[in-house]
Amino acid sequence: MSLPEAWNVAICLFNNVTALDFQGPIELFGFLSPASLERRGSSLFDPKIALNLHYLSTTLDPITPISGPKMNPTDVYSSTKQYDILLIPGGPGARPGVVPDELLAFIKKQAPGAQYILSVCTGSWILAGTGLLDGKRATTNKAAFARCKEATSDSIQWVPKARWVVDGNIWTSSGVTAGMDMANAFLTHVYGEKTTKQIRNIIELSAKEETDDEFAHEHGLV
Repeated sequence: MSLPEAWNVAICLFNNVTALDFQGPIELFGFLSPASLERRGSSLFDPKIALNLHYLSTTLDPITPISGPKMNPTDVYSSTKQYDILLIPGGPGARPGVVPDELLAFIKKQAPGAQYILSVCTGSWILAGTGLLDGKRATTNKAAFARCKEATSDSIQWVPKARWVVDGNIWTSSGVTAGMDMANAFLTHVYGEKTTKQIRNIIELSAKEETDDEFAHEHGLV
């Protein structure tokens, strides 16, 4: 099997990140990595674009999420490589004053050349801090929605009832597990329903729709 063109995906890590924010989406993305495509052959997937997953942090020292094992980065934010997709998770380490300045600078530098920018949970709070969400629609974890809205630019249209929101090439999801639903929708956008249905059937994911957001009601946002 000849391997297809590959996009480089930057998975942005930092201490006190919520592990499932990035682990959920990369569970889907991993099916489209060159190694996975070569192992499975063309009988299951035959995409035009593969996904190379890179794990970035301020240094190559292990990062500590709020739960689960430490993660070893494979690259640093000072890298000169241009990435095609940025994936920004959330967690306590995503809050203003805590999020690494190097990460904010990396996103600002990468954004003009990136094909897509994705955030999960309060990762959208990080994006807001870069100015990339100014004048755009976005969402975030509903438990943190009010705090995020209050702390960010008035020009951002925070959407209270949404599993995820798309505005141009920026995709933002609601809290934690919503990242998998957004990842499914994103892969459908890029690869088509046939590919993502195969992935969902393997990992047994019952993906929610964009407006299927019960937690907006639970948190009194609508």
